[in-house]
Amino acid sequence: MAEKPVKIPHDIAALSFEKALAALEEIVTKLESGEVGLEDSIAIYTRGSLLRRHCQDKLKSAEAKIEMIQIGEPGEPPGTVPFDADEG
Repeated sequence: MAEKPVKIPHDIAALSFEKALAALEEIVTKLESGEVGLEDSIAIYTRGSLLRRHCQDKLKSAEAKIEMIQIGEPGEPPGTVPFDADEG
C-alpha cells in the first residue's frame, strides 16, 4: 500500500537529512522517557512522523541519483545502470 502524499512543513523541508534525523532521534528519546504529557506527546509524535517522511524522501532521492558506471571495451563508459540493478 502506497503512503498518502504528505505536505512537509517548510521548516522540516529545509533540514538536511542529518539534521532531520537528529531531530527525529531527540523526539524518540523524549517519547521513550515517558516524561512528556499526552498533548505534547501527540504534537511531537506528529512532528516525528513528518521528520521520518522527510528523511525517507531524502533517502529515496539519493538512491535514485546513485548509479554504477559500467566501463565499456575501449575504456569509455557506455552508460549507467541503477544502483540496485544487481539485486533481485
